[in-house]
Amino acid sequence: MAIPPFLAELRSLVGTRPLWLSSVVAAVFDDEGRVLLAQRTDDGRWALPGGILDPAEQPADGAVRECLEETGVIAVPELLASVDVSPEVVYRNGDVTQYLNLTFRCRAVGGEAKVNDDESLAVGWYALDALPPMTESEHQRLRQALECRGPAAFEWEGKERP
Repeated sequence: MAIPPFLAELRSLVGTRPLWLSSVVAAVFDDEGRVLLAQRTDDGRWALPGGILDPAEQPADGAVRECLEETGVIAVPELLASVDVSPEVVYRNGDVTQYLNLTFRCRAVGGEAKVNDDESLAVGWYALDALPPMTESEHQRLRQALECRGPAAFEWEGKERP
């Protein structure tokens, strides 16, 4: 996977030290109720399309951009379904990152599901009762995208409770 230029520049200054980055995830559904998934090249896992926000990019725009770049599918965001924080991620090169993940429920409006860049090994539409193996965090994002009817779902540890 190519590292965005702004992140490469930042890494040149901070090295592998932990970075806090914002990311977006697109839970995209078609008219048949299937979900769009991509198999990642970095670890082979199946996941919802997504990635790091560009500087000054609106999160919904980032979700649409990431979906198109990775899968060839044009999506329209319908709702911010969840907000969560990833565990610390340590990449093979030693870079350490933690992500603020914003998951949008989206509707497919065009394009064709295909491997559209070097970040995916495979891309496809999956019925909810026939999903490929995914991590529990991906299943949780998918559940939240399906179940959310109002404000975004979020985790709260109860700190500083009023």
